[in-house]
Amino acid sequence: MEPQNDTQILEILLGFSEDAELQPFMFGLFLSMHLFTVLVNLLITLTTISDSHLHTPMYFFLSNLSFVDVCFTTTTILKMLVNIQMQGKVITYAGCITQMCFFTLFVVLDNLLLAVMAYARYVTICHPLHYMSIKNHALCGLLALTSWIVSALNSLVHSLMVFQLSFCTGLEIPHFFCEPNQVVHCACSDTFVNDLLVYIAAVLVGGGPLAGILYSYSKIVSSIQKISSAQGKRKAFSTCASHLSLVSLFYSTLLGVYLSSAVTQNSSSTATPSVMCTVVTPMLNPFI
Repeated sequence: MEPQNDTQILEILLGFSEDAELQPFMFGLFLSMHLFTVLVNLLITLTTISDSHLHTPMYFFLSNLSFVDVCFTTTTILKMLVNIQMQGKVITYAGCITQMCFFTLFVVLDNLLLAVMAYARYVTICHPLHYMSIKNHALCGLLALTSWIVSALNSLVHSLMVFQLSFCTGLEIPHFFCEPNQVVHCACSDTFVNDLLVYIAAVLVGGGPLAGILYSYSKIVSSIQKISSAQGKRKAFSTCASHLSLVSLFYSTLLGVYLSSAVTQNSSSTATPSVMCTVVTPMLNPFI
């Protein structure tokens, strides 16, 4: 097959299973999960916006996270639902790059918002006298806007680099969506620069926010230990418990996606952890 780079190239998403009998069940299951995720997360976002009592940093960033989760799960699951319903597995080259772009955007944005939320809790517990400074709406907006801009620039750079690659016709992607790592390593041309860019981005927009989260909570734990009353300690821990659960769920599922992607090319092995990351995690976030 001759390598080429054409917007008409058709790519095959192998998905979960070839069993036709499972398709209606999978369609109903993922459609109901997707609708529930969209409904509950949008409800959180709208409630936060409409209720003046919830105009605090915690709920402001939570509403942003809920909105991003809606976009995140829609980016990955919608094409799969369409393919199941149409009994096809085809996606165009342009559609695949677009899906990759938005997937990268929202996964990095999730990461940055979790880091900003950790900073907000750090200020609340460790520097309560400075809480009013972070409660300032302009600062909250600036932090959220910066997260969006950094995520968008990162996504744009990765997408432009993929455009430089050449792909063969009849490309088969062992996944239910165009997961960036899988697509890059299906290219017919050299991917050294793309791999290098992924490692650099992983350190900057992946490891950087994670380091900020770990630093914030190391200071939070140190401050909580200095609280004399047991009730005060419980209150401080309860403030952080939900966010820590979100962080643990996000990073554990994301790590599962990229470990499985690096180890195997089997579609079911790589798709299962991706479902946890892109479908289950956004659905569980409102409960947490």
